Amino acid sequence: MADITAGMVKELREKTGAGMMDAKGALVECKGDMEAAVDWLRKKGLAKAAKKSGRTAAEGLVAVSAAADGRSASIVEINAETDFVARNQQFQDYSLKAAQISLTTNGSVEALAAAPFADGKNAQETLTSLIATIGENMSLRRAQKLSVGQGLVATYVHNAIAPNLGKIGVLVALESAAPADKLAGLGKQLAMHVAAAGPEYLDSSSVDPAAFEREKNVQRETALASGKPAEIVEKMLEGRMRKYCEEVCLMDQAFIMDPDSKIATVIEKAAKDAGSPIKLTAFVRYVLGEGIEKEVVDFAAEVASVVNG
Repeated sequence: MADITAGMVKELREKTGAGMMDAKGALVECKGDMEAAVDWLRKKGLAKAAKKSGRTAAEGLVAVSAAADGRSASIVEINAETDFVARNQQFQDYSLKAAQISLTTNGSVEALAAAPFADGKNAQETLTSLIATIGENMSLRRAQKLSVGQGLVATYVHNAIAPNLGKIGVLVALESAAPADKLAGLGKQLAMHVAAAGPEYLDSSSVDPAAFEREKNVQRETALASGKPAEIVEKMLEGRMRKYCEEVCLMDQAFIMDPDSKIATVIEKAAKDAGSPIKLTAFVRYVLGEGIEKEVVDFAAEVASVVNG
């Protein structure tokens, strides 16, 4: 076998844009023949996919999937470069299957990427092939799974473009021995609330201490700036931080379908009606492209640049 040097791997990566391990693998497969390795990567779709990997992928789909017994559900976000790809049937099929396969893993995106998918390939390898076919950069961005010992994990997709596919997806976990139909109705309403209200935390006990202190310091400085005495400021601070929790904590939020009731009260009432305690143990809310800095392209400027040479 030909000796594969770091310099050879570097050269092949520069020629193709392939990843380091893919480049090394190609050179080993082709016994050090650089041109043959380039062709090998192109045939595998790895060179083409790697060249696209630097392009911003902030569009795509959020997909959800629930287990047959209702006690677990998963949510995944698969990104692409343009909204057009979200309408592509192959991309939709991949996204739905990714959510379904995520149910068989620990729920992490790493486990999903490595999970068997189709034709002897794992989920990441299948996506790499899809990149080569469709011609856009794509990525398995994130995944999560919720489970309950008894009860239901409700799923919801806001403005779905196809069943279980859209741009905002939600999971809500309800631990309870209540009848499934009672939990399903409540779960859907709560999931719709989460989609609309965007809570950051389950309850006040789960608020990030650092985030709480930052907000408290901001509110304190704002109150002090009003010229109020320190003892008055502290009383004002209690009210302002209570208001903060009502804004960011799901259990403290006013229910969108009944603003006079907090979510905690809605759940208590549902439990009484169902004749069994109901505990909301967790929720997940994915908004497509959330946190990704999108590249703004001035197409007019690009066209002018080409025309003017």
